[in-house]
Amino acid sequence: MSELKHTPIFAGYSEFGGKTIDFGGWELPVQFSGIKEEHQAVREAAGLFDVSHMGEITVRGNDALPFLQKLLSNDLSKMSDNQAQYNIMCYEDGGCVDDLIVYRHSETNYLLVVNASNTEKDYQWLASHADAFDVTVKNVSDEYGQIAIQGPHAVAIVQRYADRPIDDMKPFYFDGNVMIEGHQVIVSRTGYTGEDGFEIYMNSEAALELWQFFARLDDVKPIGLGARDTLRFEAALSLYGQEISETISPLEAGLGFAVKLDKEPQFIGQQALIDQKATGKMRRIIGLELVDKGVPRHGYPVLKDGVEVGVVTTGTQSPTLGKSIALALVNHDVFKEETFEIQVRKRLLNAVKVPKTFYKRSR
Repeated sequence: MSELKHTPIFAGYSEFGGKTIDFGGWELPVQFSGIKEEHQAVREAAGLFDVSHMGEITVRGNDALPFLQKLLSNDLSKMSDNQAQYNIMCYEDGGCVDDLIVYRHSETNYLLVVNASNTEKDYQWLASHADAFDVTVKNVSDEYGQIAIQGPHAVAIVQRYADRPIDDMKPFYFDGNVMIEGHQVIVSRTGYTGEDGFEIYMNSEAALELWQFFARLDDVKPIGLGARDTLRFEAALSLYGQEISETISPLEAGLGFAVKLDKEPQFIGQQALIDQKATGKMRRIIGLELVDKGVPRHGYPVLKDGVEVGVVTTGTQSPTLGKSIALALVNHDVFKEETFEIQVRKRLLNAVKVPKTFYKRSR
């Protein structure tokens, strides 16, 4: 068994009682004070996440824009400098290589932030298509640390320690020239919790110091993977390997807002997605709420009138709503139905269809 990888912040977990697990080959904290308490802290105040395991890949060169237009589903020509954009990278058949965030420094200089477990796969996929373009693709993940501060108080907290105004930054924009506690960082108005806040990128050598600085504040609570998952799930934010994968297309996952089917020239997988949409027979991700007592989990079968029609992609007892809810991938011919059953172990439990964004912040 290979040794687990550690982020540059790993040494700081024990001070706050971090309990670690194997997460895709990384030893990361599943919780500090407790999943429900941490979840509530992010919904009501501010939470701090170590997300340094995420991958970073640079794409630079005269053809950086046309290269990324070919590889990614969204329209990067609409981006301006210091703007971020959500994207899907697809295989030829429309399945997902990964979902990622693109940061544009300039038309010839982009940073791609990808899922940790997909970093090497993504890099190889990008590099394998680079020969026809004047670009350099580089995996720079070891050079970066990343923390996220999320919650209704997060922006004000980070602004207290930033050397320039960032509290008026629009969502999906970033500033790469911010100084915090003597370190130059990239501050991005993005996140994965359904709350407001920032994701902050820094040199890996500075990551532990900055994480400890924020973790020691009285109004910030360290957050582990457990609450990170319940937070993103309540906001119906997709997780690779569950809501999207190499066998689940972005259209099936409800991510059509990031898929520009009229792009010219076409991106890899575009024609397959055009054809998929034209058939009208796509599976769909829907939201479900259990009527009966029980907790749905990833992989549990979903049935309609006793016939299996889909599978739970994510499910749990919602800390915010106090209800058992699930995202489920179901067949095209039943996605408009209002009632289903979920097989929880040996029991069939009744469920009703609900809007799949279970939580939206009010502020």
